[in-house]
Amino acid sequence: MGNLGPTELIIIGLIVILLFGAKKLPDTARALGQSLRLFKKETSKLRDEDENTTVVQGETVTPPPAQTAPPAQIPPTAPQAATPSVEDRLRALEEENAKLRATQAEKKN
Repeated sequence: MGNLGPTELIIIGLIVILLFGAKKLPDTARALGQSLRLFKKETSKLRDEDENTTVVQGETVTPPPAQTAPPAQIPPTAPQAATPSVEDRLRALEEENAKLRATQAEKKN
């Protein structure tokens, strides 16, 4: 019974198609695929949890969460007035836009 040849597999396939109907088979296969993906994702989560947990003399020990270092304090070297304000940047962009339009108009002529 362990050896199924191609003819037996074809007969089994035909019986499955007759029992479930050709319209229900794609939906059933899609649902089975989604179930397998979900199962695989959950088992990988369990495997990751097992890798993060160690057993010491019968007691489960979870490693402490990683602590992040506070950002380094950068001493101010120059006053903040050196950065242009929004209005200054907008004015500079408008001037650059006007220059680009002028050069584009010269290229057309």
